[in-house]
Amino acid sequence: MDESTLASLLTLNAPQALASNQKNLKKLGGPDGILDLLETSLHDGIASDSIASRESTFGQNFTPSAPPPTFLSLLIDSVVEDATVQILIVSALVSLAVGVYDDPSSGWIEGTAIIAAVVIVAFVTAGNDYQKEQQFRKLEDVAVSAKDVKVIRDGETHELSSKEVVVGDVVLLEPGDKIPADGILTLCDAGGVVTDESSLTGEIDGVEKANFDGTKTDPFLLSGCNVSSGSGHMVVIAVGKHSQWGVIKASLEKEQAQTPLQEKLDDMAAMIGYIGMAAAAATFIALMVIRFLAIKNNTLDLSTDEGWFQTILEAFIIAVTIVVVAVPEGLPLAVTISLAFSTKKMLKDNNLIRHLHACETMGNATNICSDKTGTLTENKMKVVDGVFGEVTFNNTSTLSSDVKLRVVECIANCSTATVESGTNHVIGNKTEGGMLLMLQHEEWKTERDYHQIREASRFGENGGGRIFPFSSENKSMSVLVDANAPQTATSNGNGHTKSTPRKSTRGKKAAPAASAASADASFRLYHKGAAERVLENCDFYTAKNGEVKKMTAAKKKEFNKYIHQYALRALRCIALTHRDDCQEDVDVHTINGETCADELENGLTLDAIVGIADPLRPEVPGAISVCHRAGITVRMVTGDNLETAVAIAKEAGIMTEDGIAMEGAEFRELTPAQLDEILPNLQVLARSSPNDKMILVQRLNGALLPEDEEAWKLLHPLNNWKKDKDKLLPGYAAEWKAARENGVGEVVGVTGDGTNDGPALKAADVGMSMGISGTDVAKDASDIVILDDNFTSIVKAVLWGRSVYDNIRKFLQFQLTVNVVALTITFVSSVGGYAPPLNAVMMLWVNLIMDTMGALALGTEPPSDTLLMRRPYKRDASLISLPMWRNIFFQSVFQLILLGWLLFEGPEFFTCADGSKHHFTLLFNAFVFAQIFNEFNAREIGDTFDPLKNILKSPMFLGVIVSTIVGQYFIVEFGGDFTSTVPLTQEEWVITAMMGAFSVPLGLFMRIVPVSESESSFAGEKKEGQDEGASKQGLGEKIWNLLVIVFLMLVAYVVYEVQTEDRYNWDVDSCQKIVLKLIDGWVDNYNSIDNPDLDVVKQEL
Repeated sequence: MDESTLASLLTLNAPQALASNQKNLKKLGGPDGILDLLETSLHDGIASDSIASRESTFGQNFTPSAPPPTFLSLLIDSVVEDATVQILIVSALVSLAVGVYDDPSSGWIEGTAIIAAVVIVAFVTAGNDYQKEQQFRKLEDVAVSAKDVKVIRDGETHELSSKEVVVGDVVLLEPGDKIPADGILTLCDAGGVVTDESSLTGEIDGVEKANFDGTKTDPFLLSGCNVSSGSGHMVVIAVGKHSQWGVIKASLEKEQAQTPLQEKLDDMAAMIGYIGMAAAAATFIALMVIRFLAIKNNTLDLSTDEGWFQTILEAFIIAVTIVVVAVPEGLPLAVTISLAFSTKKMLKDNNLIRHLHACETMGNATNICSDKTGTLTENKMKVVDGVFGEVTFNNTSTLSSDVKLRVVECIANCSTATVESGTNHVIGNKTEGGMLLMLQHEEWKTERDYHQIREASRFGENGGGRIFPFSSENKSMSVLVDANAPQTATSNGNGHTKSTPRKSTRGKKAAPAASAASADASFRLYHKGAAERVLENCDFYTAKNGEVKKMTAAKKKEFNKYIHQYALRALRCIALTHRDDCQEDVDVHTINGETCADELENGLTLDAIVGIADPLRPEVPGAISVCHRAGITVRMVTGDNLETAVAIAKEAGIMTEDGIAMEGAEFRELTPAQLDEILPNLQVLARSSPNDKMILVQRLNGALLPEDEEAWKLLHPLNNWKKDKDKLLPGYAAEWKAARENGVGEVVGVTGDGTNDGPALKAADVGMSMGISGTDVAKDASDIVILDDNFTSIVKAVLWGRSVYDNIRKFLQFQLTVNVVALTITFVSSVGGYAPPLNAVMMLWVNLIMDTMGALALGTEPPSDTLLMRRPYKRDASLISLPMWRNIFFQSVFQLILLGWLLFEGPEFFTCADGSKHHFTLLFNAFVFAQIFNEFNAREIGDTFDPLKNILKSPMFLGVIVSTIVGQYFIVEFGGDFTSTVPLTQEEWVITAMMGAFSVPLGLFMRIVPVSESESSFAGEKKEGQDEGASKQGLGEKIWNLLVIVFLMLVAYVVYEVQTEDRYNWDVDSCQKIVLKLIDGWVDNYNSIDNPDLDVVKQEL
């Protein structure tokens, strides 16, 4: 194999050129010639030692994604895409020019400081965006690395990731698989293979593929497309950049769409921004009016003071800075940070997030429609009971050889799964695997193992056996095989035979396969499926001695009794049957699946009924209980029979006393109104089809319902709109909305693993596919991939979703408080005749604390189990609850009183000049520390007061707090003219920090009287045990938490003083002096307050 081989393969892979590709394939000798050219074997695959050379010659099977945005590009975007920042930069440049012109020695400071502050904010914002992009790239790599491709190498079946596939690999394809590379179909079942090429070619109809016969058949399979139906083998001819998908992929890079919560927050941010603009305009006008009045009263002389231009520029800079602070760009940033943090953590909990909206939406899910197998159960199938030719499972050692052979042949032929050599690991369908494992027991050994039986059947070969794949509608599958075919193959024990025509042809031409069945061929149908359904089509049964007897009513009743007994034990019941001499009734070489079902799947002979156990996962009952307490209704939707489904549902805790269970046939006969009536109590839907699951989801959330008569008739072409529109499921949009309060439905999460589950997963608010058992079609249609197929992972997804939602609300509570205070104090000071106490640099620092750092601190809070003790919020519930409004109001009022007092009375209290840099530095420091301590309060949004709860599990929060304090220290102590601050004394640091610290005890006092969230915000009715997480904390526990905080603050201060003893000469009297000064400042400056208790306190001190 060399470059010429690659060139030859590329002639087979021209896009949209079927005729040319067919012609070139014929020149190369058809599929057999390709196998020889690539030195591979249909049954043994490639040799593992050739992988490196194949990758070197033909390339690897991945296409590098477009490079992520660089840090520099994100930095530029943070400025280019923000108009207010651009205005501020222009204003700063003008200020810089004017300042340098007026005072070359120091006039540059203010303009330079503003620019530096903008640069810092831009760097932090760009850094967060860069980290977020890197995180999502890692999640994509995890998805690509999933081992979900089955290939044959060295005669064994292996499970690989798609990027490990190389040219020459023989890939096994089944319905629902995503084709990992471009290739040629070499073997397929009776109906051929149908692929969905819409993602690549835009062709909306399925494209039929078949074995190449030199005529017009299309054997070319394209990477990235899905197998809709049929199964077969494909030899890979192009990977990575040489595949048709690889050529196109580079142009398909797309950005993540905004999540619903981000959109809602963007709207809120816009509204707050408008308010900020109004405040900025009012401040600018107030400043100009004050200047005008000062000039009119001769208190401002333009000839000696600033000129008009400088005056207007300063007022404009303040106004623009207010807009920068007011526009809460941190809201969508908080969502991004929280989602990036949560998706990384969720991956550790076996939840791979494919679409970001799923994370937040799952938090408010009200319904989960779950599959049974593998999700609620362990998916470790084992045959534990059965009846085989009238012989029960415990007595199979007495089986006649004829009965044993028919059972073994039916299991071998009616399955595509394999058991890994030397282990019990099943590759493929677990139900089939459970029966194959049974055949490994000594009493089931026959002359041929299941590998040899399959090889002798020659599935997919010309004149060989034919497979009619499992139908989710009929709950069964069939195969046609030549019962008289020669049985000469010997097994290598690895799923493939050693002596096969293909193996001997490596490097040589293969002998042509027989063109038709031999004259003495006798085709037998093997049929396997849901026991109670298959039994209805059985006219005969196999007796214990191997004799075929007529099925009587009494005998059928006896077999149904077995099925009933197994179902009550939650066993999956599978019937194994056969029918001989099928060639006498139909043309076995051209028959399709529909004809097979109509003509051959009746008059069957029952050989066995198998009872397969799939134990309930031990953790599932607890997880179901958590869901109920969290206000989530769990419904089981399964293909098992009703009795088996109910038994499992009761064991899991899904089925309650007033619960309803029904089968799909009954479900489909209901009218929309009848279904709506039982929906609240419908807990188990058995023997359901994928379409039943889709209808259930539609009636719950109203998704994808027909909007008008035309859309309705597409679903019901033979029915009359006016006569039948209210009789047939799934109904229509107007009828659905009219039947519900406010036209709002449930928030539904749905699990699915099969190809046909795709529509239901799309209709769900959150579609969850199974990472182990799920097909690629199901994964592509889903929002979350449950990597371990475990229901408890779904509960963890709910927990993380609620955590994201609450973290955003925590940040919103914190940010709105800062917004209100910063805007109000700036405006009031301007109206009061002061220069704004918070200059542009200070405001930008506050903006950094409030937006980026606040989002990092509160957006990354870990979840608490108490989140699952409340009901989910409705779709239209307000983001800001009543307790949050209370918290925002009290904290805003406190901070405004504090800053107002410092603004007007601070100079006297601290003995500093009114309106001086010293004065405003003190106010600035107290304001920032009020935000720091209120950030602890913001960790709770309800009535609970526990600011230090799980604080050591929030390293990001602690890091932000420390960084903020350190940053504040450097700004105050070393900012100088650059930030218009002056260094503070130790006493001033302590006093301003203590003033800000009053935010913490206020957090306790404002929660003494509980404020409940509006009942209208929650979905469903409150049940016992719900919402306890918000109300179980008593007053004593709240006070204790406060005392702990005060104690820790005192310890920290004492440690600080001990470390600085030489410099400050610490003694107890200095603490008394600070407290006394606080009392003097707050009380003595207001002579109208007469409180003898405070005087006593002063005297004691």
